[in-house]
Formats: sequence, C-alpha cells, structure tokens
Amino acid sequence: MAYASLRECIDDLERAGRLRAIDAPLDADLEVAAVHRRVFAAGGPALLFRNVRGSRFPLASNLFGTKERAYYILRHGLEAARAAIAARVSPRDLVRRPRAAASLPGALAHALPRIVRSAPSLAIASRIADLPRVRAWPRDGGPFVTLPLVYTEHPDAAGFAQSNLGMYRVQLSGNEYVLNREVGLHYQIHRGIGVHQAAAEARGEALRVNVFVGGVPAMTLAAVLPLPEGVPEVVFAGVLAGRATRFARAERGPAVYADADFVIRGEIARGVLKPEGPFGDHLGYYSEAHPFPVLRVESVTHRDDAIWPFTVVGRPPQEDSVFGELVHELFGAAVASVVPGVRDVHAVDEAGVHPLLLAIGSERYAPYLPTKRPMELLTQANAILGQGQMSLAKYLFIVDGAGAPGLRARDVPAFFAHLLERFDPTRDLHFQTNTTIDTLDYSGTALNEGSKLVLAACGEKKRTLGTRAPAPARLAMPGVLVVEDARDVEKLPLDGFPLVVVADDADFTTRSLANFLWVTFTRSDPARDVHGVGELVRDKAWGCTGSVIIDARIKPGHAPALEEDPAVTKRIESLAVRGGPLAGLFE
Repeated sequence: MAYASLRECIDDLERAGRLRAIDAPLDADLEVAAVHRRVFAAGGPALLFRNVRGSRFPLASNLFGTKERAYYILRHGLEAARAAIAARVSPRDLVRRPRAAASLPGALAHALPRIVRSAPSLAIASRIADLPRVRAWPRDGGPFVTLPLVYTEHPDAAGFAQSNLGMYRVQLSGNEYVLNREVGLHYQIHRGIGVHQAAAEARGEALRVNVFVGGVPAMTLAAVLPLPEGVPEVVFAGVLAGRATRFARAERGPAVYADADFVIRGEIARGVLKPEGPFGDHLGYYSEAHPFPVLRVESVTHRDDAIWPFTVVGRPPQEDSVFGELVHELFGAAVASVVPGVRDVHAVDEAGVHPLLLAIGSERYAPYLPTKRPMELLTQANAILGQGQMSLAKYLFIVDGAGAPGLRARDVPAFFAHLLERFDPTRDLHFQTNTTIDTLDYSGTALNEGSKLVLAACGEKKRTLGTRAPAPARLAMPGVLVVEDARDVEKLPLDGFPLVVVADDADFTTRSLANFLWVTFTRSDPARDVHGVGELVRDKAWGCTGSVIIDARIKPGHAPALEEDPAVTKRIESLAVRGGPLAGLFE
C-alpha cells in the first residue's frame, strides 16, 4: 500500500531494517545534525531521534540518504512517474516500454489532488516556539525548517492548476523576527513563489502562504523537481506517491495539505524585509544574513502523531545530492527534447551544483567546412542557460559529442580530458558579464550578481595533456596544474597544461577530485578571476594564446566555509564508541 503519512513510511522503514531509532538524549541545536552528517557519510540508515532535548516531537532524517533507500520509499509510484515524464518528453518511447505504458492509467488516477473535509494536519493548535529548533552549523542565525513544503496559489487563479510547491528555507526565530508571529522566507529570484508574489502585489494584496512540514515523502521530492511549465508539483506528487494528494479547503487562503505533519499558515508582509541567515548552505559555505520577505504567522497546527523531518545542508555530497541524482534520472532525457542536439547535461554536485554545468551537444552547422569550430554548441549553450535552475550556472563547459559516443557528462575526469584536449583559448571562451548567479554564491560582485563563462570545444585533439607536474605546481588531473603563488605561472613550463588554478592550499586542492572541483568553481567569478597567458581581445571577445588561469583563492567578501563546533564533535563521537548508544552508526 502506498504511504498515507510520514508515520507509515517511518514504521515501514523500521520493519524493513532500513531505519535506526535513537533513544540517547540529543540536542536539536547542532547535535542531531552532527549525527546525521556522519551517518549519511557512512551510507547508514534512516534515523528517528526519539529523545530530543526541548522537543516533544520525534525527529526523522536521512530518509533519502541513499539512492537504494529512496527507490524503496518511492516504489509505489516511481515507475508511473517515469512513464508520465516519458509520455510528455517522447510518447514514441512508450511503445518500446510496455510496462511503463501500462502504468500510465494508474498514474493519471492518482494525479489530481483529492479534496477531503477534515485534515489530520489541522488537528492540534500549536506555536512556532513549540516546534523543534534544529540548527545545523554554529553560525546559523537560528533554527531552520530544512525540508519545508512552501505552497502558494496564483492570486489571479485560485486552485491547483497554477499552484506552486517549492522548498524555500524557513527561519523560525532569531535575528529581528518576533517569536510566534513572524518567520523568515528565503527564496531565490527565479522561483515560482516570486511570480505569485508579484501577482499579489499587482492586486494590492498580501500573498497568502502555507508551509507544510512532513507528510508523504513523495511530496518532498516533488517540491524540488524541475517540472515542465504548467505541471503543478502537487499533481506530480500524487503520481510519484502512488496515491492522490489529499487537500482540505480553507476558509481563507490556499488549500491545506491534509496529511502534513505540521502546517504554518500566514501571509507575506507587504513591503517588509528582515535579515534572514546566516545559514550553512549547499556550496559548503555560510550564506550571510540578507533582507528577505517575512511571513506573518496566523496559525500553527500539527497532527496527533507528528514527526518532524529534517535534513542537513553543507558541502556536497549531502542528502540533497541524492535528490539531485533522482532528478537527473527522471528528467535527464527531457533536456534533449527541450534543447535539440544536446544529449547530456550534468550539474556537478562536488562543485556545489550550480557553479559548474557539463554538457554534451552536437556541432552540425556548416558541415562543409574543413575545420570545425564551436557554432551550434554556442546556440545550445545559450538555450541551456535559459532553462530553469540551469540559468544559475556560473561555468558551462560544453563539447561536441561526435566521435565520442561513450562520453558521459557525469564522468568528470573523462569529460575534462576531452574538453582540455580540444578547446582553443584564443576563441572558445565566451563571457556573460553583469548578470545573475546563485543567491548563495558569494564569488560575484554582489548578492545575485556576477558573471558566467561558456567554454566550448569541438573537432580533433589539439594537444596532449601533461601528467607530471613541474615543481612547485601540483597535478589536479591530466592537463591541470594547481599553484599557490600566481607568480609561479610565469616560471613554469606549461606545454600540455591548458588550465592552471591558483589556490590557497595546493595540497588540499589536489588531494581529491572533489576538492579540486569545490575550490575551483565556488571561489571564482569568471569575469574577475579568469586570466590567461598571452591575453588578447579581438572584436571585444577575450582570449589568450596560452594556458587559462583561474584564480580560486579566498578573497574579501567570500563567505566562510562550514566547520563543526569542536565540543559538539567530541560529544557525538564519544557516544559512538563500542557499547555507546550510537555505536556502529558512523562506520
């Protein structure tokens, strides 16, 4: 049977040996998050914290901590969801997938939300102060809801058809918020809720918002999916859950998710912004405090068996990395239907997702020319940068897949080798300046502001990549050197090394591929930090005759990296020794 509540999912995971209940007393402030991080890193089970100091509710985390467990949780509707996406992307593919086609009628039966008269989520009145106060990192500005389901309906068309369900973080207290009366809403400029807020402002109204916490796990995944325009998340959630999503009508404002564990209802205060943050975010740094909208709280309710789900955000990989893998699996094929000629796109998790996109396209323009140069690839790159969250990309590396049928964008070392062997630094770097980047990225010129770089490559190999680093440089991968002193670049023999990165700590940066990707692409802004040997400008286009240099050193204005509180680390690890209440969880 498809899950009807988060409680049913938790009980099922426990019966199946996929969840561990923790009865040791732990604090919602820093401690449960520290446990979660270690269990996730170890590929461990889902967690149910049953004895959290200061909370009368149990806390659940790491439900989606492994792809295998995510498949298990979503087993009731995952095949139908794949079929529904395939039918929209390429109906002909269903002819070759009869099992998927057979699941479509059931999927459609679960798609439309079901209206019910009473909602368990409205059973018991509460306050913001009664909710679990989970804080994950020492400098976080207060407790946050890290798995919020923020639901709005279009002011001009109430109902599900133009509704939006998004995962926009919610700060429960701290800073200038009035406890129990205000919470902070942080959402980025391209999100669907922004369209609704603009429409409400045009009507001279405040936008009414419902924040749901918990409920069927499929709702959580639906809230982060890049669904096609016109497909409401609450509709797809029913398909993914294998059960229609239940809503109750409200006397005022949007409908209420009946099976949520908690509901916060209110409206966005018109013209009021208050500092939200800091918050340890998915780039591996703190997003600092900035003015964001305020939700004026009108009511807080919960079901009688409520469980508070949470996750921990930080330097990838984290639990949201599994969300990213599921998104790629479900929607990867859709890219080719939206951007003709593109066969693969990969948002690199280790680089913080949005800073670096890798894409494999096709170069079919002017096939009569004896020498290929990127032409169609640039058209495809612009199209990619116009698609949803991909518009946040800071670096987009795109190559022609012709002659390399086995190349995959997710194989980062192979992709980099293919690119670095072929690009021409005099012509193949294309900048967009004074544009938008991820709100959470502090390498730009201001909040939301920075630049982008498209690096395109096609044709035959132009060079053989070096594999031995001349001192004092370190080798990150074939063709890539890392140095700590930019002046060393002038002294080094760079033949075979088309890319040089300047970093604060070359040993750390080259210790692993993940370190290299994280340092290089989270600590640089293309327009300000990309340089080159033999720089030149032709027809207002920048290039260089020699190696491209990326300055990835930490600079003034960059956000601090995330680090645990040493005292919390010591306490948590002391509980995991042999015979301790957390024994075996971190291994």
